[in-house]
Amino acid sequence: MTWFKRDTHEISPTHGHEVRTQGLWTKCDQCRKTLWKADLDANQQVCPNCGKHFKLSARQRIESLLEPGYELVDLELRSVDPLEFTDLKPYKARLAAAQKSTGLNDAIVNALGRLGGLDVVLSVIEYGFIGGSMGPVMGETLARAVDRALERRIPLIIISASGGARMMEGIASLMQMAKVSAALARLDSERIPFISVLTDPTTGGVTASFAMLGDLNIAEPGALIGFAGPRVIEQTTRQKLPEGFQRSEFVLEHGFLDAIVERKDLKAHLAECLRWMTEDWRGGQTRTPAASDPERQPASVA
Repeated sequence: MTWFKRDTHEISPTHGHEVRTQGLWTKCDQCRKTLWKADLDANQQVCPNCGKHFKLSARQRIESLLEPGYELVDLELRSVDPLEFTDLKPYKARLAAAQKSTGLNDAIVNALGRLGGLDVVLSVIEYGFIGGSMGPVMGETLARAVDRALERRIPLIIISASGGARMMEGIASLMQMAKVSAALARLDSERIPFISVLTDPTTGGVTASFAMLGDLNIAEPGALIGFAGPRVIEQTTRQKLPEGFQRSEFVLEHGFLDAIVERKDLKAHLAECLRWMTEDWRGGQTRTPAASDPERQPASVA
């Protein structure tokens, strides 16, 4: 019966011909299907079985929306450690690790480019940088994005993915809610469009400020959107929350969103929205009315 025995030496891969599969597969935590990462990449990080939208990095977002030739700006700002904060590890160590893993100085990237043939300012939050948390650097970067949109009179798009204000910077992080909201009010007074795109997750002080102030508020399917997390709300109210509470579909149903758009359709949808939002002054041929103009119509279309 020796001919049934397996000779492992004969089937072992030779040097230089090893089959490497580690890191080539992942599992969808929604449908539990095992996915070939190359297929997931080709589908813009959306599960082909159940449609779950995986997270994208800030650079991936920019590349998926802007046409080639865009410019990254305002990248030089860095967070500091004013409180010398330490929890499980020093805040300085967290910053260094996040900067190394993402290649960014902080949790946001501004870009100037074209989308659907229109010039835009695009600000994208990087969730991989300490959960996309908002500190003074994010507030200043967003304020600069507004300034660029005002100076060039072009639309602003902000894509959010954040756990909220960065606790390691204390009250300074909370002040960014007012700072960015005030900057966006200037944009509104000049009737320059601002579209807010909410992705999974968009929570805390980001939701409580600029993420919900768009002329249009758009979300990806299944995104967690809210202020406090569901577990905190349940423990506080001691009530069972409805199915799908704080997911984008629930938020849309209750009037806080204007649309839910799948990732594959987002660029075309944004381009269409911007065209009809800017058709009266596109190309600089007609100046938009100032805030003092008595004939001015409200800028919000939400």
